[in-house]
Amino acid sequence: MAGLLKRALRLRTALRCLCDYNMLSRSTATLSPVDFHSPFLTCSSEQVLASTRKLHAGADGSKVSPSAAPERLPFCRVTEEDLAFFRKILAGRTIVDPDLVEPSNVDWLKSVRGSSEVLLRPQTTEEVSQILSYCNSRNLAVNPQGGNTGLVGGSVPVYDEIILSTSLMNKILNFDSISGVLTCQAGCVLENLSFYLEERDYIMPLDLGAKGSCQIGGNVATNAGGLRLLRYGSLHGTVLGLELVLADGQVLDCLSTLRKDNTGYDLKQLFIGSEGTLGVITAVSILCPRKPKSVNVVFLGCETFEQLLKTFQLCKGMLGEILSAFEFLDSECMRLLNTHLKLPNPISDCPFYIVIETSGSDPTHDAQKLHNFLEEAMTSSLVSDGTVATEEAKIKALWSLRERVTEALTHDGFTYKYDISLPVEQIYQLVTDMRKHLGNRAKSVVGYGHVGDGNLHLNVTSPSKDPALLAAIEPFVYEWTASCRGSISAEHGLGLKKRNYIYYSKQSQAVALMGNIKAMLDPKGILNPYKTLPDNLKQ
Repeated sequence: MAGLLKRALRLRTALRCLCDYNMLSRSTATLSPVDFHSPFLTCSSEQVLASTRKLHAGADGSKVSPSAAPERLPFCRVTEEDLAFFRKILAGRTIVDPDLVEPSNVDWLKSVRGSSEVLLRPQTTEEVSQILSYCNSRNLAVNPQGGNTGLVGGSVPVYDEIILSTSLMNKILNFDSISGVLTCQAGCVLENLSFYLEERDYIMPLDLGAKGSCQIGGNVATNAGGLRLLRYGSLHGTVLGLELVLADGQVLDCLSTLRKDNTGYDLKQLFIGSEGTLGVITAVSILCPRKPKSVNVVFLGCETFEQLLKTFQLCKGMLGEILSAFEFLDSECMRLLNTHLKLPNPISDCPFYIVIETSGSDPTHDAQKLHNFLEEAMTSSLVSDGTVATEEAKIKALWSLRERVTEALTHDGFTYKYDISLPVEQIYQLVTDMRKHLGNRAKSVVGYGHVGDGNLHLNVTSPSKDPALLAAIEPFVYEWTASCRGSISAEHGLGLKKRNYIYYSKQSQAVALMGNIKAMLDPKGILNPYKTLPDNLKQ
Protein backbone atom coordinates (compact mmCIF):
# COMPACT_ATOMS: atom_id res chain seq x y z
CA MET A 1 0.00 0.00 0.00
CA ALA A 2 2.86 2.38 0.83
CA GLY A 3 4.29 1.93 -2.67
CA LEU A 4 0.93 2.59 -4.27
CA LEU A 5 0.52 5.78 -2.30
CA LYS A 6 3.97 7.03 -3.28
CA ARG A 7 3.06 6.58 -6.93
CA ALA A 8 -0.18 8.47 -6.30
CA LEU A 9 1.30 11.59 -4.66
CA ARG A 10 -0.49 14.45 -6.37
CA LEU A 11 -2.03 16.16 -3.38
CA ARG A 12 -1.38 19.84 -2.82
CA THR A 13 -0.06 18.66 0.53
CA ALA A 14 1.51 15.25 0.08
CA LEU A 15 -0.05 12.27 1.81
CA ARG A 16 1.84 11.64 4.99
CA CYS A 17 2.29 8.56 7.08
CA LEU A 18 -0.01 8.40 10.07
CA CYS A 19 1.69 9.99 13.06
CA ASP A 20 1.82 8.09 16.32
CA TYR A 21 -0.58 9.63 18.74
CA ASN A 22 -2.33 8.62 21.92
CA MET A 23 -5.62 6.78 21.56
CA LEU A 24 -7.57 7.84 24.61
CA SER A 25 -10.09 5.31 25.15
CA ARG A 26 -20.06 9.13 26.10
CA SER A 27 -32.74 16.46 33.60
CA THR A 28 -35.77 16.16 31.77
CA ALA A 29 -35.51 18.57 28.87
CA THR A 30 -35.70 22.14 29.99
CA LEU A 31 -39.05 23.86 29.61
CA SER A 32 -39.01 26.50 26.93
CA PRO A 33 -41.36 28.46 24.73
CA VAL A 34 -41.92 27.01 21.29
CA ASP A 35 -42.75 29.02 18.19
CA PHE A 36 -44.44 26.97 15.52
CA HIS A 37 -44.55 29.80 12.95
CA SER A 38 -41.74 29.28 10.46
CA PRO A 39 -41.27 29.55 6.70
CA PHE A 40 -39.53 26.16 6.82
CA LEU A 41 -42.62 24.19 7.83
CA THR A 42 -44.21 22.85 4.67
CA CYS A 43 -45.10 19.22 5.36
CA SER A 44 -47.50 19.42 8.32
CA SER A 45 -51.15 20.16 7.78
CA GLU A 46 -52.88 23.13 9.43
CA GLN A 47 -54.98 20.64 11.37
CA VAL A 48 -51.89 18.98 12.84
CA LEU A 49 -50.34 22.36 13.66
CA ALA A 50 -53.51 23.50 15.40
CA SER A 51 -53.65 20.38 17.55
CA THR A 52 -49.96 20.70 18.36
CA ARG A 53 -50.36 24.32 19.44
CA LYS A 54 -53.31 23.36 21.61
CA LEU A 55 -51.39 20.47 23.15
CA HIS A 56 -48.53 22.64 24.32
CA ALA A 57 -50.47 25.66 25.50
CA GLY A 58 -50.77 25.81 29.26
CA ALA A 59 -53.90 26.86 31.15
CA ASP A 60 -52.57 30.41 31.32
CA GLY A 61 -51.78 30.48 27.62
CA SER A 62 -48.06 29.85 28.13
CA LYS A 63 -46.33 27.20 26.06
CA VAL A 64 -44.76 24.05 27.38
CA SER A 65 -41.85 22.28 25.71
CA PRO A 66 -43.06 19.30 23.63
CA SER A 67 -40.09 17.34 25.02
CA ALA A 68 -41.14 17.82 28.63
CA ALA A 69 -42.67 14.91 30.53
CA PRO A 70 -46.48 14.73 30.48
CA GLU A 71 -48.53 14.19 33.61
CA ARG A 72 -48.28 10.76 35.21
CA LEU A 73 -50.88 8.33 33.91
CA PRO A 74 -53.10 6.48 36.43
CA PHE A 75 -50.97 3.36 36.78
CA CYS A 76 -50.93 1.54 40.10
CA ARG A 77 -47.99 1.92 42.44
CA VAL A 78 -45.87 -1.00 43.58
CA THR A 79 -46.97 -2.58 46.86
CA GLU A 80 -45.34 -5.06 49.23
CA GLU A 81 -47.60 -7.71 47.75
CA ASP A 82 -46.17 -6.95 44.31
CA LEU A 83 -42.61 -7.16 45.61
CA ALA A 84 -43.39 -10.51 47.22
CA PHE A 85 -44.50 -11.86 43.85
CA PHE A 86 -41.40 -10.57 42.06
CA ARG A 87 -39.10 -11.98 44.75
CA LYS A 88 -40.78 -15.35 44.39
CA ILE A 89 -39.96 -15.64 40.69
CA LEU A 90 -36.70 -13.62 40.76
CA ALA A 91 -34.89 -14.78 43.87
CA GLY A 92 -32.07 -12.32 44.55
CA ARG A 93 -32.83 -10.44 41.34
CA THR A 94 -35.54 -8.08 42.54
CA ILE A 95 -33.55 -4.94 43.37
CA VAL A 96 -35.01 -2.28 45.66
CA ASP A 97 -31.84 -0.80 47.15
CA PRO A 98 -32.01 2.89 46.03
CA ASP A 99 -28.26 3.04 45.39
CA LEU A 100 -28.46 0.02 43.06
CA VAL A 101 -31.61 1.19 41.30
CA GLU A 102 -30.42 4.77 40.78
CA PRO A 103 -28.08 4.16 37.78
CA SER A 104 -30.99 2.63 35.88
CA ASN A 105 -33.14 5.69 36.59
CA VAL A 106 -30.79 8.06 34.75
CA ASP A 107 -30.07 8.10 31.03
CA TRP A 108 -26.57 8.23 29.56
CA LEU A 109 -26.79 11.97 28.90
CA LYS A 110 -28.09 12.56 32.45
CA SER A 111 -30.91 14.56 30.89
CA VAL A 112 -33.83 12.36 32.01
CA ARG A 113 -34.23 10.99 35.53
CA GLY A 114 -36.98 8.64 36.68
CA SER A 115 -38.04 7.71 40.20
CA SER A 116 -38.45 3.96 39.94
CA GLU A 117 -37.96 2.01 43.16
CA VAL A 118 -37.84 -1.47 41.60
CA LEU A 119 -35.34 -3.04 39.21
CA LEU A 120 -36.14 -6.54 37.93
CA ARG A 121 -33.42 -8.69 36.33
CA PRO A 122 -34.91 -11.76 34.63
CA GLN A 123 -32.73 -14.41 33.02
CA THR A 124 -35.26 -16.22 30.84
CA THR A 125 -38.14 -15.49 28.51
CA GLU A 126 -40.47 -17.35 30.86
CA GLU A 127 -39.56 -14.98 33.70
CA VAL A 128 -40.25 -11.96 31.48
CA SER A 129 -43.59 -13.53 30.56
CA GLN A 130 -44.54 -13.97 34.21
CA ILE A 131 -43.52 -10.40 35.04
CA LEU A 132 -45.52 -8.81 32.22
CA SER A 133 -48.57 -11.00 32.80
CA TYR A 134 -48.60 -9.92 36.44
CA CYS A 135 -47.93 -6.24 35.72
CA ASN A 136 -50.66 -6.17 33.08
CA SER A 137 -53.18 -7.64 35.53
CA ARG A 138 -52.15 -5.13 38.20
CA ASN A 139 -51.91 -2.12 35.83
CA LEU A 140 -48.24 -1.59 36.69
CA ALA A 141 -46.20 0.33 34.13
CA VAL A 142 -42.95 -1.27 32.91
CA ASN A 143 -39.83 0.31 31.44
CA PRO A 144 -37.85 -2.25 29.39
CA GLN A 145 -34.13 -1.44 29.55
CA GLY A 146 -31.08 -2.78 27.76
CA GLY A 147 -27.67 -1.11 27.98
CA ASN A 148 -29.23 2.32 28.69
CA THR A 149 -27.16 4.06 26.02
CA GLY A 150 -30.09 5.87 24.37
CA LEU A 151 -30.01 9.61 23.68
CA VAL A 152 -33.72 10.50 23.57
CA GLY A 153 -34.90 9.47 27.03
CA GLY A 154 -36.45 6.23 25.84
CA SER A 155 -34.50 3.81 28.01
CA VAL A 156 -35.28 5.12 31.50
CA PRO A 157 -38.48 5.63 33.51
CA VAL A 158 -40.25 8.97 33.39
CA TYR A 159 -41.94 8.39 36.73
CA ASP A 160 -42.00 5.24 38.88
CA GLU A 161 -42.31 2.59 36.18
CA ILE A 162 -40.82 -0.80 37.06
CA ILE A 163 -37.46 -1.21 35.32
CA LEU A 164 -37.19 -4.54 33.52
CA SER A 165 -33.52 -5.03 32.70
CA THR A 166 -32.37 -7.61 30.14
CA SER A 167 -28.72 -7.44 31.27
CA LEU A 168 -28.71 -11.01 32.65
CA MET A 169 -30.25 -12.41 29.46
CA ASN A 170 -26.83 -12.64 27.87
CA LYS A 171 -26.49 -16.14 26.47
CA ILE A 172 -25.55 -17.01 22.89
CA LEU A 173 -28.06 -19.66 21.90
CA ASN A 174 -26.69 -20.82 18.56
CA PHE A 175 -24.39 -19.91 15.71
CA ASP A 176 -24.59 -21.54 12.28
CA SER A 177 -21.14 -21.26 10.70
CA ILE A 178 -22.52 -22.15 7.27
CA SER A 179 -25.33 -19.60 7.03
CA GLY A 180 -23.74 -17.06 9.37
CA VAL A 181 -26.91 -16.75 11.47
CA LEU A 182 -26.38 -15.92 15.13
CA THR A 183 -29.16 -16.51 17.68
CA CYS A 184 -28.78 -14.97 21.12
CA GLN A 185 -30.65 -13.51 24.05
CA ALA A 186 -31.50 -9.83 23.98
CA GLY A 187 -29.11 -8.81 26.75
CA CYS A 188 -25.91 -9.77 24.91
CA VAL A 189 -23.54 -6.80 24.71
CA LEU A 190 -22.75 -5.87 21.11
CA GLU A 191 -18.98 -5.90 21.59
CA ASN A 192 -19.10 -9.36 23.20
CA LEU A 193 -21.00 -10.67 20.20
CA SER A 194 -18.39 -9.12 17.94
CA PHE A 195 -15.55 -10.87 19.81
CA TYR A 196 -17.43 -14.19 19.66
CA LEU A 197 -17.98 -13.90 15.91
CA GLU A 198 -14.47 -12.72 15.06
CA GLU A 199 -13.09 -15.90 16.62
CA ARG A 200 -15.25 -17.76 14.09
CA ASP A 201 -14.25 -15.59 11.11
CA TYR A 202 -17.48 -13.56 11.10
CA ILE A 203 -18.49 -10.05 12.22
CA MET A 204 -21.65 -8.33 13.40
CA PRO A 205 -23.39 -6.29 10.68
CA LEU A 206 -23.78 -3.53 13.28
CA ASP A 207 -21.01 -1.37 14.76
CA LEU A 208 -21.64 1.47 17.21
CA GLY A 209 -19.55 3.78 19.37
CA ALA A 210 -21.44 2.42 22.40
CA LYS A 211 -20.74 -1.21 21.51
CA GLY A 212 -19.01 -1.83 24.83
CA SER A 213 -22.26 -1.38 26.77
CA CYS A 214 -25.24 -1.40 24.39
CA GLN A 215 -27.23 -4.63 24.06
CA ILE A 216 -28.49 -6.29 20.91
CA GLY A 217 -32.11 -6.24 22.12
CA GLY A 218 -31.92 -2.49 22.64
CA ASN A 219 -30.20 -2.08 19.28
CA VAL A 220 -33.09 -3.85 17.59
CA ALA A 221 -35.73 -2.06 19.66
CA THR A 222 -34.35 1.30 18.49
CA ASN A 223 -33.33 0.12 14.99
CA ALA A 224 -29.79 1.39 15.62
CA GLY A 225 -27.85 2.30 12.50
CA GLY A 226 -24.16 2.79 13.11
CA LEU A 227 -21.04 2.74 11.02
CA ARG A 228 -21.68 -0.33 8.85
CA LEU A 229 -25.16 0.49 7.55
CA LEU A 230 -23.77 1.66 4.20
CA ARG A 231 -22.39 -1.83 3.56
CA TYR A 232 -24.80 -4.18 5.34
CA GLY A 233 -28.04 -2.23 5.54
CA SER A 234 -30.36 -1.64 8.49
CA LEU A 235 -31.54 -4.12 11.11
CA HIS A 236 -34.83 -4.38 9.23
CA GLY A 237 -32.86 -6.43 6.72
CA THR A 238 -30.29 -8.28 8.83
CA VAL A 239 -32.58 -9.36 11.68
CA LEU A 240 -34.17 -12.64 10.58
CA GLY A 241 -36.21 -13.41 13.67
CA LEU A 242 -37.29 -12.21 17.10
CA GLU A 243 -38.68 -13.73 20.23
CA LEU A 244 -40.92 -11.31 22.12
CA VAL A 245 -43.14 -11.06 25.14
CA LEU A 246 -46.28 -8.99 24.68
CA ALA A 247 -47.82 -6.76 27.32
CA ASP A 248 -50.14 -9.49 28.60
CA GLY A 249 -47.27 -11.97 28.99
CA GLN A 250 -47.92 -13.88 25.79
CA VAL A 251 -44.69 -15.14 24.19
CA LEU A 252 -44.51 -14.49 20.45
CA ASP A 253 -41.99 -16.84 18.85
CA CYS A 254 -40.89 -15.35 15.52
CA LEU A 255 -37.30 -16.51 16.01
CA SER A 256 -36.83 -17.69 12.43
CA THR A 257 -33.36 -18.19 10.97
CA LEU A 258 -34.60 -18.32 7.39
CA ARG A 259 -33.62 -15.61 4.92
CA LYS A 260 -36.84 -16.20 2.98
CA ASP A 261 -40.29 -16.61 4.50
CA ASN A 262 -43.32 -15.22 2.68
CA THR A 263 -45.99 -16.79 4.88
CA GLY A 264 -48.23 -13.91 5.86
CA TYR A 265 -47.27 -10.68 7.58
CA ASP A 266 -43.68 -10.17 8.69
CA LEU A 267 -44.60 -9.44 12.30
CA LYS A 268 -41.04 -8.94 13.56
CA GLN A 269 -40.78 -5.72 11.58
CA LEU A 270 -43.39 -4.11 13.86
CA PHE A 271 -41.07 -4.47 16.81
CA ILE A 272 -37.82 -3.33 15.17
CA GLY A 273 -37.65 0.34 16.10
CA SER A 274 -40.73 0.27 18.37
CA GLU A 275 -38.62 1.25 21.42
CA GLY A 276 -40.16 -1.30 23.76
CA THR A 277 -43.67 0.14 23.43
CA LEU A 278 -45.21 -2.93 21.75
CA GLY A 279 -43.36 -5.82 23.39
CA VAL A 280 -40.15 -6.83 25.12
CA ILE A 281 -37.56 -8.43 22.85
CA THR A 282 -36.03 -11.47 24.56
CA ALA A 283 -34.04 -13.13 21.73
CA VAL A 284 -32.71 -12.20 18.30
CA SER A 285 -31.51 -14.10 15.24
CA ILE A 286 -29.33 -11.99 12.98
CA LEU A 287 -27.48 -12.59 9.72
CA CYS A 288 -23.75 -11.96 10.11
CA PRO A 289 -21.24 -11.36 7.28
CA ARG A 290 -17.85 -13.03 6.98
CA LYS A 291 -14.90 -11.24 8.55
CA PRO A 292 -13.05 -9.31 5.82
CA LYS A 293 -9.47 -10.36 5.11
CA SER A 294 -8.48 -6.88 3.98
CA VAL A 295 -9.39 -3.64 5.79
CA ASN A 296 -8.11 -0.17 4.91
CA VAL A 297 -9.06 3.19 6.39
CA VAL A 298 -8.45 6.49 4.64
CA PHE A 299 -8.62 9.88 6.37
CA LEU A 300 -8.97 12.74 3.90
CA GLY A 301 -9.43 16.51 4.05
CA CYS A 302 -11.66 18.63 1.78
CA GLU A 303 -11.91 22.38 1.36
CA THR A 304 -15.67 22.46 0.68
CA PHE A 305 -18.66 20.26 1.38
CA GLU A 306 -19.37 20.18 -2.34
CA GLN A 307 -15.97 18.54 -2.84
CA LEU A 308 -16.81 16.09 -0.06
CA LEU A 309 -20.03 15.08 -1.86
CA LYS A 310 -18.21 14.68 -5.16
CA THR A 311 -15.64 12.51 -3.36
CA PHE A 312 -18.52 10.38 -2.09
CA GLN A 313 -19.88 9.96 -5.61
CA LEU A 314 -16.44 9.02 -6.89
CA CYS A 315 -15.96 6.66 -3.95
CA LYS A 316 -19.19 4.78 -4.63
CA GLY A 317 -18.35 4.39 -8.29
CA MET A 318 -14.71 3.32 -7.92
CA LEU A 319 -14.71 1.33 -4.67
CA GLY A 320 -18.08 -0.32 -5.18
CA GLU A 321 -18.38 -3.64 -3.39
CA ILE A 322 -15.49 -3.03 -0.96
CA LEU A 323 -16.79 0.30 0.40
CA SER A 324 -17.98 -0.28 3.97
CA ALA A 325 -18.14 3.22 5.51
CA PHE A 326 -18.08 6.86 4.47
CA GLU A 327 -18.18 9.21 7.46
CA PHE A 328 -17.52 12.90 7.86
CA LEU A 329 -16.76 15.47 10.53
CA ASP A 330 -16.24 19.21 10.30
CA SER A 331 -13.40 21.42 11.53
CA GLU A 332 -15.31 22.26 14.72
CA CYS A 333 -15.34 18.56 15.61
CA MET A 334 -11.61 18.38 15.05
CA ARG A 335 -11.09 21.42 17.26
CA LEU A 336 -13.01 19.75 20.09
CA LEU A 337 -11.05 16.51 19.67
CA ASN A 338 -7.78 18.48 19.84
CA THR A 339 -8.85 20.66 22.76
CA HIS A 340 -10.64 18.22 25.03
CA LEU A 341 -9.16 14.80 24.19
CA LYS A 342 -5.72 15.89 22.98
CA LEU A 343 -6.13 13.89 19.77
CA PRO A 344 -3.89 15.50 17.13
CA ASN A 345 -5.00 16.00 13.55
CA PRO A 346 -3.07 13.46 11.43
CA ILE A 347 -3.30 15.70 8.35
CA SER A 348 -3.28 19.45 7.70
CA ASP A 349 -6.20 21.58 8.88
CA CYS A 350 -9.21 21.44 6.58
CA PRO A 351 -12.84 22.59 6.79
CA PHE A 352 -14.07 18.99 6.36
CA TYR A 353 -12.70 15.52 7.01
CA ILE A 354 -13.70 12.13 5.62
CA VAL A 355 -13.23 8.65 7.06
CA ILE A 356 -13.49 5.96 4.39
CA GLU A 357 -13.27 2.26 5.19
CA THR A 358 -12.90 -0.53 2.67
CA SER A 359 -13.22 -4.21 3.51
CA GLY A 360 -12.86 -7.17 1.21
CA SER A 361 -11.43 -10.63 0.68
CA ASP A 362 -8.40 -9.87 -1.53
CA PRO A 363 -5.77 -7.42 -0.19
CA THR A 364 -4.13 -6.95 -3.59
CA HIS A 365 -7.42 -6.31 -5.35
CA ASP A 366 -8.58 -3.89 -2.64
CA ALA A 367 -5.27 -2.02 -2.59
CA GLN A 368 -5.40 -1.48 -6.35
CA LYS A 369 -8.96 -0.20 -6.27
CA LEU A 370 -8.09 2.15 -3.40
CA HIS A 371 -5.00 3.37 -5.26
CA ASN A 372 -7.08 4.14 -8.35
CA PHE A 373 -9.65 6.00 -6.30
CA LEU A 374 -7.05 8.10 -4.46
CA GLU A 375 -5.25 8.92 -7.69
CA GLU A 376 -8.48 10.14 -9.28
CA ALA A 377 -9.50 12.10 -6.17
CA MET A 378 -6.11 13.82 -6.14
CA THR A 379 -6.03 14.50 -9.86
CA SER A 380 -9.50 16.04 -9.64
CA SER A 381 -8.40 18.20 -6.66
CA LEU A 382 -11.32 16.92 -4.61
CA VAL A 383 -9.14 16.31 -1.54
CA SER A 384 -6.34 18.46 -0.21
CA ASP A 385 -4.57 16.10 2.19
CA GLY A 386 -4.88 12.60 3.57
CA THR A 387 -3.41 9.51 5.14
CA VAL A 388 -4.06 5.78 4.93
CA ALA A 389 -3.93 3.09 7.62
CA THR A 390 -3.77 -0.67 7.07
CA GLU A 391 -2.50 -1.81 10.48
CA GLU A 392 -5.10 -2.48 13.17
CA ALA A 393 -3.70 0.00 15.72
CA LYS A 394 -3.56 2.84 13.19
CA ILE A 395 -7.01 1.94 11.86
CA LYS A 396 -8.39 2.27 15.39
CA ALA A 397 -6.56 5.58 15.81
CA LEU A 398 -8.16 7.02 12.69
CA TRP A 399 -11.59 5.71 13.62
CA SER A 400 -11.26 7.29 17.07
CA LEU A 401 -11.35 10.71 15.40
CA ARG A 402 -14.88 9.96 14.28
CA GLU A 403 -16.14 7.76 17.12
CA ARG A 404 -14.97 10.01 19.96
CA VAL A 405 -16.59 13.25 18.80
CA THR A 406 -19.50 12.52 21.17
CA GLU A 407 -17.05 12.17 24.05
CA ALA A 408 -15.32 15.43 23.13
CA LEU A 409 -18.67 17.22 23.11
CA THR A 410 -19.36 16.19 26.71
CA HIS A 411 -16.35 18.27 27.76
CA ASP A 412 -17.55 21.36 25.89
CA GLY A 413 -20.59 22.01 28.10
CA PHE A 414 -24.26 21.08 27.98
CA THR A 415 -25.06 19.52 24.61
CA TYR A 416 -28.28 19.62 22.61
CA LYS A 417 -28.13 16.62 20.29
CA TYR A 418 -30.08 16.08 17.07
CA ASP A 419 -30.09 12.95 14.93
CA ILE A 420 -31.44 13.94 11.52
CA SER A 421 -31.90 12.15 8.20
CA LEU A 422 -31.71 14.39 5.12
CA PRO A 423 -31.14 14.17 1.37
CA VAL A 424 -27.37 13.77 1.11
CA GLU A 425 -26.85 16.96 -0.88
CA GLN A 426 -28.49 19.01 1.92
CA ILE A 427 -26.94 17.25 4.90
CA TYR A 428 -24.55 20.05 5.93
CA GLN A 429 -26.69 23.03 5.00
CA LEU A 430 -28.62 22.56 8.24
CA VAL A 431 -25.40 23.06 10.23
CA THR A 432 -24.62 26.24 8.32
CA ASP A 433 -28.14 27.61 8.73
CA MET A 434 -28.22 26.71 12.42
CA ARG A 435 -25.01 28.65 13.03
CA LYS A 436 -26.50 31.69 11.31
CA HIS A 437 -29.78 31.27 13.17
CA LEU A 438 -28.18 31.01 16.63
CA GLY A 439 -25.39 33.54 16.15
CA ASN A 440 -23.39 33.95 19.37
CA ARG A 441 -26.06 32.29 21.55
CA ALA A 442 -24.34 28.89 21.17
CA LYS A 443 -20.84 27.97 22.28
CA SER A 444 -20.32 25.45 19.45
CA VAL A 445 -22.41 24.13 16.55
CA VAL A 446 -20.90 21.02 15.00
CA GLY A 447 -21.91 18.51 12.36
CA TYR A 448 -20.72 14.97 11.72
CA GLY A 449 -22.25 11.66 10.70
CA HIS A 450 -22.92 9.06 8.06
CA VAL A 451 -22.80 10.58 4.57
CA GLY A 452 -23.46 7.15 3.09
CA ASP A 453 -27.02 7.10 4.45
CA GLY A 454 -27.75 10.82 4.83
CA ASN A 455 -27.58 10.78 8.64
CA LEU A 456 -26.44 14.06 10.22
CA HIS A 457 -25.55 14.37 13.90
CA LEU A 458 -26.08 18.03 14.73
CA ASN A 459 -24.82 19.13 18.14
CA VAL A 460 -25.14 22.51 19.84
CA THR A 461 -23.24 23.25 23.06
CA SER A 462 -23.59 25.91 25.72
CA PRO A 463 -21.87 26.42 29.10
CA SER A 464 -25.00 25.12 30.88
CA LYS A 465 -28.65 24.38 30.25
CA ASP A 466 -30.15 27.39 28.52
CA PRO A 467 -33.94 27.59 28.02
CA ALA A 468 -33.59 30.51 25.62
CA LEU A 469 -31.10 28.60 23.49
CA LEU A 470 -33.33 25.52 23.42
CA ALA A 471 -36.26 27.69 22.35
CA ALA A 472 -34.15 29.02 19.48
CA ILE A 473 -33.14 25.53 18.37
CA GLU A 474 -36.55 23.86 18.62
CA PRO A 475 -38.69 23.69 16.60
CA PHE A 476 -36.40 25.44 14.06
CA VAL A 477 -34.36 22.26 13.57
CA TYR A 478 -37.48 20.13 13.00
CA GLU A 479 -39.14 22.65 10.69
CA TRP A 480 -35.97 22.89 8.61
CA THR A 481 -35.85 19.09 8.40
CA ALA A 482 -39.52 18.87 7.45
CA SER A 483 -38.99 21.41 4.66
CA CYS A 484 -36.55 18.96 3.06
CA ARG A 485 -38.85 15.98 3.66
CA GLY A 486 -36.25 14.57 6.02
CA SER A 487 -36.68 12.60 9.23
CA ILE A 488 -36.30 14.10 12.71
CA SER A 489 -34.78 10.80 13.89
CA ALA A 490 -32.41 8.79 11.75
CA GLU A 491 -31.27 6.14 14.23
CA HIS A 492 -31.83 7.14 17.87
CA GLY A 493 -35.61 6.84 17.93
CA LEU A 494 -38.15 9.28 19.40
CA GLY A 495 -38.24 8.25 23.05
CA LEU A 496 -39.55 10.85 25.47
CA LYS A 497 -37.85 13.89 23.98
CA LYS A 498 -39.06 13.69 20.39
CA ARG A 499 -42.43 11.97 20.78
CA ASN A 500 -44.46 15.13 20.20
CA TYR A 501 -42.42 16.14 17.15
CA ILE A 502 -43.38 12.99 15.22
CA TYR A 503 -45.76 14.95 12.95
CA TYR A 504 -42.80 16.70 11.35
CA SER A 505 -41.86 13.34 9.80
CA LYS A 506 -45.09 11.34 9.67
CA GLN A 507 -48.57 12.13 8.40
CA SER A 508 -51.38 12.18 10.94
CA GLN A 509 -53.02 9.10 9.39
CA ALA A 510 -49.82 7.10 9.82
CA VAL A 511 -49.45 8.22 13.43
CA ALA A 512 -53.07 7.30 14.13
CA LEU A 513 -52.46 3.82 12.72
CA MET A 514 -49.43 3.47 15.00
CA GLY A 515 -51.72 4.34 17.89
CA ASN A 516 -54.17 1.65 16.83
CA ILE A 517 -51.40 -0.95 16.77
CA LYS A 518 -50.26 0.15 20.22
CA ALA A 519 -53.82 -0.10 21.55
CA MET A 520 -54.23 -3.58 20.11
CA LEU A 521 -50.96 -5.01 21.46
CA ASP A 522 -50.87 -3.07 24.73
CA PRO A 523 -54.44 -1.93 25.53
CA LYS A 524 -53.54 -0.78 29.06
CA GLY A 525 -50.48 1.10 27.81
CA ILE A 526 -48.14 -0.39 30.42
CA LEU A 527 -45.13 -0.84 28.12
CA ASN A 528 -42.70 2.09 28.12
CA PRO A 529 -45.39 4.76 28.56
CA TYR A 530 -44.80 8.40 27.57
CA LYS A 531 -42.47 7.32 24.75
CA THR A 532 -42.50 7.32 20.93
CA LEU A 533 -46.15 8.28 20.33
CA PRO A 534 -47.42 11.85 20.86
CA ASP A 535 -49.45 12.95 23.84
CA ASN A 536 -52.39 14.10 21.70
CA LEU A 537 -52.77 10.76 19.91
CA LYS A 538 -56.36 9.96 18.98
CA GLN A 539 -57.07 6.21 18.99
